[in-house]
Amino acid sequence: MKVFADQLPGALAKRLPKVVIVAGDEPLQHRDACDAVRAAARKDGVEERDVLDVEPNFAWGRLFEVAGNLSLFATRKLIEVRLGRHKLGQEGAKALAEYAEGLRHSDDVLLVSMGKLDARQQKSAWFKALDKHGLFVPVWPVDASRLGFWLRDRAQRHGLQLELDAARLLGERTEGNLLAADQELQKLALVLPANARVSMESIARGVEDSTRFDVFTLADACLKGEAARTSRIVYGLKSEGVEAPIVLWALGREMRTLLSLHQHLEQGQSFEHACKAQKPMIFERRRPAYQNAIRRLPARRLHKLLLMAQRLDLAIKGASPVPLWPGLHDLAMTLAGGRGLLAETAWTYRVR
Repeated sequence: MKVFADQLPGALAKRLPKVVIVAGDEPLQHRDACDAVRAAARKDGVEERDVLDVEPNFAWGRLFEVAGNLSLFATRKLIEVRLGRHKLGQEGAKALAEYAEGLRHSDDVLLVSMGKLDARQQKSAWFKALDKHGLFVPVWPVDASRLGFWLRDRAQRHGLQLELDAARLLGERTEGNLLAADQELQKLALVLPANARVSMESIARGVEDSTRFDVFTLADACLKGEAARTSRIVYGLKSEGVEAPIVLWALGREMRTLLSLHQHLEQGQSFEHACKAQKPMIFERRRPAYQNAIRRLPARRLHKLLLMAQRLDLAIKGASPVPLWPGLHDLAMTLAGGRGLLAETAWTYRVR
């Protein structure tokens, strides 16, 4: 059964399942979810814990050895299988499916922590076999639109009353890096009295910029029409040393997807059908962003943006005089509905 990270403590309070799969790449929520499972297991009388760190050439037979070892001090144990970013592989998938078959006769608790699981992996035999006996916790990054509210709620865990404006500023300075945001809240909790109100001025004075972005965050900001945030992300990617071809690939992929959506809509298909026809399919949670972009960017405009992208590709190869990062900034800003640094007439001239 799927349970989101913020719902996990409530679900564990009702009953401790035999299996919990925590999957995702956002480290803070991933850590909190695993900690919640460990705490629930201790509360339920599970006193022994075995940890299996899966590395290349991991022997999956160890899972059954650990499960079969009887303890002199406890009748139940928590078995943690930590994959991190490693792939499960055929041997691992077979082992987990086989382990699931014996769960009826086991009182142990299995915690599988791993990276993001896509829709195909969630249809696999090993996943279905384990999911029948427990909880699946997908861990997603917090969307920028609700990051301020999330941080305001998070501050209460540390005994702080974070004003919404302060929470939004903290979100801007730590977006993509929730661990840094949580560390800043812990620092504030150490120097301020319990239940202190934290203002925007306090955040402005005491919190350094710890944002971390990736090209997928940039693509989402462009689709949603968040011009100011798009500008900040582009320069953040540049400062972090992200290669220009990767940024151009991400923007080009979104433009081609939007053009494909336009073509399906012009053929009389519904927007939902057009999203399902994309490869990979556009999932429901991302469809409002694409719908927003479709309304804002007609097909003719997207074709012009692809010409801009071609010029930038030549610049990457040293065959065009277009300034690379200002050009990428322009491309992203135009996709987001804003205005870039280079004059549009200059771009028009170069495109021709």
